[in-house]
Parts: sequence; structure tokens; C-alpha cells
Amino acid sequence: MKLGMVGLPNVGKSTLFNALTNAGAESANYPFCTIEPNVGIVSVPDERLDKLAAMHSPDKLTPAALEFVDIAGLVKGASKGEGLGNKFLSNIREVDAIIHVVRCFEDPNVIHVNGEINALRDIETINLELIFSDIEILSRRIDKTKKLLKGDKSYQAELDFLERLAFHLENGKSARGFEFSANEREIIADTPLLSNKPVIYAANLNEKDFVSGVENNMNLSAIRKLAAEENSEIFPICASIEADIAGMDAEDKRLFLAELNLSESGLNRIIKQGYSQLGLISYLTAGKPEVRAWTIKRGTKAPQAAGKIHTDFEKGFIRAEVVAYNDLIASGSMAAAKEKGLVRLEGKEYVMQDGDVVLFRFNV
Repeated sequence: MKLGMVGLPNVGKSTLFNALTNAGAESANYPFCTIEPNVGIVSVPDERLDKLAAMHSPDKLTPAALEFVDIAGLVKGASKGEGLGNKFLSNIREVDAIIHVVRCFEDPNVIHVNGEINALRDIETINLELIFSDIEILSRRIDKTKKLLKGDKSYQAELDFLERLAFHLENGKSARGFEFSANEREIIADTPLLSNKPVIYAANLNEKDFVSGVENNMNLSAIRKLAAEENSEIFPICASIEADIAGMDAEDKRLFLAELNLSESGLNRIIKQGYSQLGLISYLTAGKPEVRAWTIKRGTKAPQAAGKIHTDFEKGFIRAEVVAYNDLIASGSMAAAKEKGLVRLEGKEYVMQDGDVVLFRFNV
């Protein structure tokens, strides 16, 4: 899973990226500090792996991985090339989902590119640049469809849909707020619309508001309303707090978060919301050589899940031996789970479930 972090210059985006990834991206108080995208890969916390490791004593423990891409701050006119905008937009095109960092704190020592804090205006600035880029792409798709329509009238329904979507975008609305039918989603699937990517709004608050007065922040309230309207996610975060805990060991981090009445770090919350937004789950493989988590789309069938390990597993898929994680842990071992009849043999139509512990049988 690849999450692209975007935002106007000086909203705390690179500070948050550094805190989440410990990748050391440069962070400074001037626009375009980030030009080339910084990339950080983090392990996805999963306590199930630790328990499976205790059961199997594996030679290797491999959690699922999450890639953060810190994309340079966008500005008004990016879709026309302002502020290296074309380069930045191409970076956004490559990610699975967007973390849109929005400044919700006042600080006279940190300049704002527009002079004052206004979360909805800042969100609109970036959203409009994504929408303008989409309008250009969609316009070319409409022209192509019109040409096809001259020789095949069956393209009329497709053209009608594309023009309705274009009208939606031209009214300043993101594609993710458009109500697509299943067939329309198939039509648009090969047209990479930036404003159709899932978005998580990261409302960057100061420590005081984050800890004690989060509901009193008017900018945060405005973002909540917008997120609800366009089916996006939002979570409050304090980049400075995340920076403070980034270098702590596990126990110090736990104690620090407990003092703030927090149960988990911002990283863990982002991962959970990222998985939710993208419809992702994890299945597990466990044995002496390795205990590992594999990330797949919810609804993935067994052969395609096997293909995540190796294409040969999918091509030569025979069956999957599956046990639910909770059943395996309760049984104490795979052998005990088999004795209790909890290990199932599943075929090509089996839809994988989160936490399935699987052994794939294949032949090539």
C-alpha cells in the first residue's frame, strides 16, 4: 500500500512524514523544501504475528509493509505547472490513497503560504488542482468516445456518463463525491482521475487543541463536515507530538501516550484508516522458515491471494488449507486445530478473510 502525503507548503507535512517514518526528510520553514518525493517504508503493526512467532519460533518474521511518499507542497496553479505542479501531480498519480495534511494551528513563527489559517480554503486549493487535471484527462477521453460513437452507437451510454462526470468536476466537485454505478466504475477504471483517489484528511493541530480542546477547533469542525459530504476519512493529529515520540522505545512511547490519554500512535491510526479506505485485509502464513503477513483487497479469492506470494502459486493452485487465526491460537498448535476439525480445505472460489492462516497447495 502506497500513501501519498500532500498539502500546501508549511502545513507540517514533512514534519509528520519524518515522525511517522523516521526517514529523515528535510523540513524547513519555506515553500518547496520538498521537491523530489521522499519515501519511507514502515512495518504494519500486527500483534497476531508475534503470537504466531511464539508458536512456531520462525527463522524470519515479516510484517506487511506500508510506503509513505512525501510529495512536495502544492500551490494554486499546479495543474498549469505553477510551483513545479506537473511533477507533483504525476507523483500523486502513482499512489493508492492520499493523506491530505491540513494546517489547523496558529503559529506566528511558521509562515502560511496564504497568510492566514483557513482549512477549507486550503483544501479547496489542492482539490481544485486535482480536479483541473482530471477535467483535462476526461476531456480527452470524451473526444475519443465521440469518435468511437460515429461508428458504433452503443457508445452513447458511455458518452452520457462521461459528460455527466465532467459536469460534476466542472462544478468544482471531486470525482470521489460522484455516485458511480458498478458499470460506470468499470468504464472509468482505466482513466486515472486524481480526485477519485481515496483521501484521509490529517488535521494537524497544536498540542493544546489536540490534547484538551479538539472539538473547539473551528477548522477541524469544518473539515469533518466536508469529509462526511465526500465520503472521505478524517483524523486529528499533532505532528509535533508524533515527532516527540518517534525516537522513543516502546515502553516510553506507551507511557507518554498514556499521559496524553491516547491509546495508540498516529501511525497506527493512519494505517488502520488506510486499510479501511482501500478495503484491505491481511492473511497470514506461518511455519518454521517464516511467519508473514500478506496484504490483499477484501473479496480476493484464494488463487489470487496465493499469487501474492508467487505467480506459480496462482497458476498451479490446487487448494488452500485454512484456519481462522483465533481458532489456531485457542487450539495451541496447527496439529491441535486439525484434530478439532478447525482446519478447512478450500478451493478456487474461496474468498479470503482477514486473519486467515493459510497453507497453499499448488502444482506447476
